[in-house]
Amino acid sequence: MVTQPVDVVVVGEPLVQLTATAELRDGAQLLLGFSGDALNAAAAAAAAGARTALLARVPDDELGSAMVARIEQLGIDASHVRRVPGQHGVYLQQADPSGGRQFFYAREGSAGSQLSPDDLPTDVLRGAHIVLASGVTCAISESARAAVQEAALLAQAFVYDPNWRSRLVDSVTAAGHLTQLAPSCRLVTPSWPTEARALLGDTVADPRDACRAVQKLGAESVAVTCGPAGVVVAADEQIVELPAFDVPRVVDQTGAGDVLAGATAARLALGDDLVVAVRYGAAAAALSLQGVGGTGFLATYDDVRRLIGGRTAAISDPRAS
Repeated sequence: MVTQPVDVVVVGEPLVQLTATAELRDGAQLLLGFSGDALNAAAAAAAAGARTALLARVPDDELGSAMVARIEQLGIDASHVRRVPGQHGVYLQQADPSGGRQFFYAREGSAGSQLSPDDLPTDVLRGAHIVLASGVTCAISESARAAVQEAALLAQAFVYDPNWRSRLVDSVTAAGHLTQLAPSCRLVTPSWPTEARALLGDTVADPRDACRAVQKLGAESVAVTCGPAGVVVAADEQIVELPAFDVPRVVDQTGAGDVLAGATAARLALGDDLVVAVRYGAAAAALSLQGVGGTGFLATYDDVRRLIGGRTAAISDPRAS
């Protein structure tokens, strides 16, 4: 059991990741790793200084043991990762500097996709400062979607990353998930333009309009991620545009949105205000582009502080608490 109060709980399915650095073809070499949106977000939250727990189901085989070891190596509390019979969820990707590729999934019927409300530790979810989940978890099964809905209702504050993947769920269903969850959300983090327009409608004109549309669904605040154009943040009647951060090189954009959501959730849990927390998350996401996969490069607090530079005055050092 978790022995300290948890800052952030992430709900979802960690995956086996197979990465090709060259074209996918017969004979291509693949690198084995562990990733998935939930693991990426939890790792980013832990790197940002939050006490972070992952709530998931993992097969009780040797590969599952290696996965749990990696989860713990990333500084994530794995005491609420249930070991169960079943197969692993897997995705295949090619390192993607452009951010334009889709993933190839093999996860239907996986142990992780069978997450359900019965797996939820009510006391842990109620005690956490932030609970985070994504549209991917809603998409992998009806029981997983029900678990996300229940977690949102139990949470003190809930962060939802729509994270729409067309190979997992159609846009109409994903829009329904967002509509159902938005009234429980402290923060929603859609991306612009493809995801926002798919879930909110083609009449959404720009990121500011997308913010207002999500707020109309009932969300307290919104951070629309716009890639190289930065992030547009809305709370109440205020809208703030945050510029993007430049990094020395871009290796792979996989998982950058997960990192932003996880790091932002961490900073909110640690007491930063919304704009400061999103700025931190955006910088952490930019730095993550230098590694392969969602956990290939996880920025430390000091890494992020150096990138943000003089704007870190309002960011509290987690080591001071």
